[in-house]
Amino acid sequence: MKKRESFSVLATRFLTRRDALKGIGAVGVAAASSGGLLASCSKESPTLPEMGTPPLTFEEIPRMLDATHHVAPGYDARVLVSWGDRLFDASPAFNADLQTASAQSLQFGYNNDFIAYFPLTDSGKEPALGMAPDSDTRGLLCVNHEYTNAYLMFRGYSGWKDSGAGINRQQIEVEMAAHGHSILEVQKQGGTWSVEVDSPYNRRLTMSTPMRMTGPAAGHARLQTPADPSGTRVLGTMGNCAGGVTPWGTVLIAEENFRYNFGGYPEKIQEAHPREARNHARFGFGGHERRQWYREFPRFNIENDPTEANRFGWMVEFDPYDPHSEPKKRTALGRFQHEGCSVVAVEGQPLVAYAGDDGIDEYVYKFISRNNYEAANGRANSDLFDDGILYVARFYDDGRGEWLPLEFGRNGLTPQNGFDDQGDVLIDTRIAADVVGATPMDRPEDIDTNPVTGRTYVSLTKNKGREKTDGANPRAANAWGHIVEILAPGDDGHRDHATTNFNWDIFVLAGDPDPTSESRGQYGEGITDAGWFCNPDNIAFDYYGRIWIATDNASLFDFHDGLWAAETTGPRRAQTRHFFGCPRGAELCGPCFTPDGKSLFVAVQHPADEDDSNFLKPSTRWPNFRDNEPPRPSVVAITRRDGKLIGD
Repeated sequence: MKKRESFSVLATRFLTRRDALKGIGAVGVAAASSGGLLASCSKESPTLPEMGTPPLTFEEIPRMLDATHHVAPGYDARVLVSWGDRLFDASPAFNADLQTASAQSLQFGYNNDFIAYFPLTDSGKEPALGMAPDSDTRGLLCVNHEYTNAYLMFRGYSGWKDSGAGINRQQIEVEMAAHGHSILEVQKQGGTWSVEVDSPYNRRLTMSTPMRMTGPAAGHARLQTPADPSGTRVLGTMGNCAGGVTPWGTVLIAEENFRYNFGGYPEKIQEAHPREARNHARFGFGGHERRQWYREFPRFNIENDPTEANRFGWMVEFDPYDPHSEPKKRTALGRFQHEGCSVVAVEGQPLVAYAGDDGIDEYVYKFISRNNYEAANGRANSDLFDDGILYVARFYDDGRGEWLPLEFGRNGLTPQNGFDDQGDVLIDTRIAADVVGATPMDRPEDIDTNPVTGRTYVSLTKNKGREKTDGANPRAANAWGHIVEILAPGDDGHRDHATTNFNWDIFVLAGDPDPTSESRGQYGEGITDAGWFCNPDNIAFDYYGRIWIATDNASLFDFHDGLWAAETTGPRRAQTRHFFGCPRGAELCGPCFTPDGKSLFVAVQHPADEDDSNFLKPSTRWPNFRDNEPPRPSVVAITRRDGKLIGD
């Protein structure tokens, strides 16, 4: 394996946003980092010019809400792949009225979310884990498929409740095949990206894909089921929202809202299975109308099989370069509604992985491996995920924070509180975090670490039910969301992520910055009317370490979801600019840059997901606008017409 180059960094200082929510900072000269760091989907970082991060110069688009997508002038945004597109020679062409599970398992899945890009060499026959000739024109695109909207996929339904009540077994099987993940080879020719159908790398992970449980909870009695008495094997993955990548070339995909795929009521198993009743209640099981798989498949009914649900809610790791590799659910990273996973790998130091739990009043986590990361070990570094300590964050109002260990026998994680071993702690991670006194946050979604500065950012989408505020969650009834910046000890580019203390700052308070506005948004100086946003969700970093912020549910404020960008240091810190807008009913997910910074992939999820919209009368037929064809979630490839870097 090629040794990764060190990252270049900006030597910058900043004033906290508690003192001045203008983010003024002095920009210093570029300095070389002493170790390797990986965050988001880029594999390398540039050598920055001495003047610091170049400004974002693209012309902003206005906030709007219509049937199609929009991108900044001077850029092309072309649909690369859509739900139902062929991945193999054996794949049938998409036909929504004739869709079957066998067809869907050979086609691109539904509701694309997280995206990772992995380069291939110019020959396309071997991986290129560092920079390589043509590595930014040929690669593997790895895409999550989070969930399904049956009323937009199939005829005859008017909405969520209607499709939940009426869906049949064949349609459920299509839904199950549309979940999971797609791996597809892509290449760029003449500035345009396309899918290499029937590439030997192409693969689908679905609800029927065998996977292995690893780590401290593997084999635990609470993971054992009639179908798998060993507690080490499971079929499938679901709720695949955001994710992460590793420097040795593997993908980590999150299992988030898995509870919607299970039926049954916790109170009905209280007497026979009190521990699982507590566990399932903590996730809010019961009464779901979205997907009723349990009617046809007993494994998804917690009253029939109380432990099956414990096999979901993990981070799943797999090797995209090996289409025959077995995905592994890494239990040491904890079980909750995983959103993203930001991996920090520094030579000779413990591996660190940050994660957020996407739920109202849920928590932010960090895993620290027991052994050290060694680049020369290549894919053997994956074993680091099986042995270490999971921590949960406590934020203090004075800008300090600490990571609280979730270890059996410590901080109340004892039999008296319902924990008999470390497996219990990891299966009931949420309850363990409750016990140790972590800080409830305003719905932690994506979390990512800036590869240039080493600062970590947490998107807090919203919490309209918050009554009691605190320093890290400063607004009651927070309908607009905000982004918190976590600073591990050290300076930019030399931060020690393997410690248990940190400082924090608020990077942005989302919402309208007008001082008379109820939302009271706060950004860097110079923001335009197009530059403010609501409900931050996925985040990514570009070639220069500038942050790109995707949103979810901005339509509640009468404009589209989309993508905004900003610098994170210097005089333009937090001056967000509007780059891309979704069609109506859609959210933007998975922004991912190629290593050269000249291409950007985004996932447009659930177009037309609005009230009074359905298969027959969708609010938009994006992306193809063909009569009788439903809206189709799609990945869009964005390039600049002059061939230069995105954003400059």
